[in-house]
Amino acid sequence: MSRAKGNRAEEKAALFLYENGYEIVEKNFYSRFGEIDIIASKEGVLHFVEVKSGEDYELAIQNITPTKLSRLIKTAHVYMKKNALDVDFMFDALVVTPNKIEILENITI
Repeated sequence: MSRAKGNRAEEKAALFLYENGYEIVEKNFYSRFGEIDIIASKEGVLHFVEVKSGEDYELAIQNITPTKLSRLIKTAHVYMKKNALDVDFMFDALVVTPNKIEILENITI
């Protein structure tokens, strides 16, 4: 997928989150371990969101591999430490397809 398509998917994802009561805290946070696409907050919980897009749900969700998830978790810990945060948090995936956006909360369980 091109970076432009990825950026469009992330913009759609951020709008979806905003419309569903999330406050966007930061986008594209980088550490030496990887990137977090969107960091959002809702009801006192910090959400580290991995955005995946594709022509259909299955193609998009397959791109969340154990390695990707591990990098997401490590990067989230860097973010928490850098910002001296001690709050509840979870890892979510947001799947963007041409006809639908779907959020999968707490993907590490």
